[in-house]
Amino acid sequence: MVVESESLVPDDVVRRRLPLEDRGVEIAVQDWGGDGPLALLLHANGFCGALWTPVAERLRAQFRVVTMDTRGQGDSSQPAAGLVAEAFDWAVMAGDAVAVAETLLKESGDRQVGLGLGHSFGGSLTLFAEASRPGLYRRIVLVDPVVPPTSKMLETLEWGARPPAPMAEGARRRRSHWPSREEARAQLEGKALFARWTPRALAIYLAEGLRDRPDGGVELKCDKEVEALVFEAAGSVDLFEQASRVDPPSLFLWAQQGNFPRVFYEELCRKMAKAEIVDADAGHLIPMERPDWVADRALEFCSRG
Repeated sequence: MVVESESLVPDDVVRRRLPLEDRGVEIAVQDWGGDGPLALLLHANGFCGALWTPVAERLRAQFRVVTMDTRGQGDSSQPAAGLVAEAFDWAVMAGDAVAVAETLLKESGDRQVGLGLGHSFGGSLTLFAEASRPGLYRRIVLVDPVVPPTSKMLETLEWGARPPAPMAEGARRRRSHWPSREEARAQLEGKALFARWTPRALAIYLAEGLRDRPDGGVELKCDKEVEALVFEAAGSVDLFEQASRVDPPSLFLWAQQGNFPRVFYEELCRKMAKAEIVDADAGHLIPMERPDWVADRALEFCSRG
């Protein structure tokens, strides 16, 4: 697979790290520019903000787009507390998103983020951030967000032959380094996780999700333990209770071949003031499979006024 440099993150994207000193972390952001209201994009667990590239390119015609790497992932720092469970609590990480949003709003003079767009775990954090800081977002789009079911839901839902395997176990078993990016590509593109990705999405992940090692090889920027701790923290979160405090118009993009029953999102919508669902003919990693479709849905949703 030959990938032209222009298919990766454009050179005009401004990269910087925002020091959140009272939170013990520096958060890496990628500023795509644009003259419209702020759009803040959050990625899935184990990935990085650069994977929003094809979507961000479309959105910046109407928004000032900023993507961010969550703590311990992408180019953001590890928390000062180290790799401990409390440092990756979802409420703590949602607090990072609020702090980044407020920093960007202070710089721009705006009062609200025009669009909060989050995928998977990033969608969960976006919803959590609005619940903890009401009025942060004007609109939110949640792309197949992670929704930890309540114990009652687990008792009543039919999962099929068996419940999903714990994600943390899979994260800790994940291969984390390779002799070269080319060998990483050869191994990863054969995995089911990446089977539906566009070639560009995989190229961006290889360029942005891996870092060079002193021995000449490459390794994941997101430590396996970070990814596992984030997954394990999901058990302490009641997203349904959080949803009851979310007022802005909200759109769920549900992956028909994804990980979560549609009823999860239907229940969240019932608890929210103004929420709706659009079904996606895609797997869980929709932005890497159908980025133009995601951008179109977000732009249509925001054009309603």
